[in-house]
Amino acid sequence: MSKYPKRPVAYVLMSSDQGTMLVNRFDYHLVGNGGYGVGYSLLNQSSFESQEIDTVLQLLGTRRENFGDGVVAIDCGANIGVHTVEWARYMYGWGEVIAFEAQERIYYALAGNIAINNCFNATAHLKAVGKEMGDIDIPQPDYFKPSSFGSLEIRKNDSNEFIGQTIHYETGKCLSVPLVTIDSLQLKRLDLIKIDIEGMEVDALEGAQKTIQKFLPILVIEKIKSDENLLKNFLNSMGYRIYFMGINIVAIHESDPANKLIPQ
Repeated sequence: MSKYPKRPVAYVLMSSDQGTMLVNRFDYHLVGNGGYGVGYSLLNQSSFESQEIDTVLQLLGTRRENFGDGVVAIDCGANIGVHTVEWARYMYGWGEVIAFEAQERIYYALAGNIAINNCFNATAHLKAVGKEMGDIDIPQPDYFKPSSFGSLEIRKNDSNEFIGQTIHYETGKCLSVPLVTIDSLQLKRLDLIKIDIEGMEVDALEGAQKTIQKFLPILVIEKIKSDENLLKNFLNSMGYRIYFMGINIVAIHESDPANKLIPQ
């Protein structure tokens, strides 16, 4: 007789095109004849956002070519770390990644994936990124119930996406984590920021305004849950050229030679 009670298994270890990954096998939401979610893509296709990642790797490469070694990239809303791991592997010896994930159970997988892929040039933080310093309550979904966990919205509103299960936002059912701004990091260099935080993208940009003005990093911003006009106005005011990549905006400062890579 086993001395341990029977319990379900969510996280499994898999070999993907993007490295060895801890993946929640319930990380999917089925819609019609298909589905979505980081786990859904990895377990069904062995990769996640490979075309987007290839583009970002090329952009990181241009920062090294144009500004030298020591490239720094921030991954806001890193999930289990597919982008983080890919960037860190690519930049071994000449760059580093700072990753933020606000969901505790997903953060554990992010840290594990950084470790199992020997990405010693990447660090993970259990924190949310916004426009002010403080704490923020993070809803706690059932990670054993099929859902697109990366689609979870931290803040409740009238149009929250249904990710596969009902999400409870009551204080007693949430976990408080630190809320930080990118400006508070007081970085000595910054080359790229990816922001995929389910509707809080404008907040993150406002909390990074001084850093952006100082370093003029390339910005990759998911736009589907944010006010696109607010994003454009912010970026235009900072002197950025805007390009579209699927559900993302890629913004490159007008002074950055990387603009030459983008078809006009």
